[in-house]
Amino acid sequence: MSRQSRTTRVLVTGATGFLGRNILAALAARQDVTPIAACRTPDRLPSAFAGETRVGDLRDPEYRRTVVDAVDVVCHAGTWGAFWGHAELERRQFFEPNRDLIDQAIDRGVRRFVQTSTIAIAARPAGGGPIDDFAPTRRTGFWPHLDRLIDIDDHMRRRSDRGTQMVTMRLGHFVGAGNALGMVPALVPRLRTRLVPWLASGRARLALVGGRDLGEAFALAATAERLDDYESFNICGPTSPSAREVIEFIADETGSPRPWFSVPYSAGYAFAWLMEKLHPVLPGAEPFLTRSLVHVSEDWDCPSDHAARTLGYTPREDWRDAVRASLTEAGAAGYPWPRLAQPA
Repeated sequence: MSRQSRTTRVLVTGATGFLGRNILAALAARQDVTPIAACRTPDRLPSAFAGETRVGDLRDPEYRRTVVDAVDVVCHAGTWGAFWGHAELERRQFFEPNRDLIDQAIDRGVRRFVQTSTIAIAARPAGGGPIDDFAPTRRTGFWPHLDRLIDIDDHMRRRSDRGTQMVTMRLGHFVGAGNALGMVPALVPRLRTRLVPWLASGRARLALVGGRDLGEAFALAATAERLDDYESFNICGPTSPSAREVIEFIADETGSPRPWFSVPYSAGYAFAWLMEKLHPVLPGAEPFLTRSLVHVSEDWDCPSDHAARTLGYTPREDWRDAVRASLTEAGAAGYPWPRLAQPA
């Protein structure tokens, strides 16, 4: 049967997570796609999903070998991650399974592998300015998850000549209902302590992106024609508000105090380092501040122009609506202190 006479079979890993659910929803709206959900707990799949499900754990080598059989495209959203530390878990639970899944996809003739990543892998220009989709990467030395994402990106570049197109999705900061790990969920309980400062007066742009835009970006990357063997796309929302705009909006929506003093980024990194070091002897399941949270709060000017030209990506979700949905969900639970690492 020719490829033109059948739909594109797209496997979505991590299909029950915030990103995976949005990818499934975007794919389900396309007549030319057959979405396949890969997950550990199928009872958490969206109730509207009635397609094929491949149940298993990506830490299992045999599952990684079989889950990519008879698919055209893999959208890999099933990544473990932590917003600080956990270097050994990052190696065992994220990097090694992710790298092997790429290799298994190549061995089984998968046409395209679409990888979840972040705009924060890029080296920010010393003088500021826009960050290109293919901008060189820079390891932090303090955030194992981000540094391992760069290792994955390097692996994809090296193996992009094996017949499987490699696509790195440099995603902005997730916002929206269902997203429990990240900068916005972490802010509210910390704001209420009155210890959160402005970083550099809150001038930095925050590249926020909502769940529906994320899902549509992956659907476009999975189905686009005439991509190069290796591609990289910045995927951000329609606008990039300043940190001050976002934090003031969150404070007003939740009745939390706004920051009342400002510190330079160097002081933010120093305080975060201290909080990480003192974490074993301080109360709480997570450090009050981590260097990774400071890092994602830097100025990230990451236009999505390449995705617009190549994929037809047009973000539409207003950051205020996405943040408000996230806050409503967190408020119903009493604005808990979110964990900065996914469960092992």
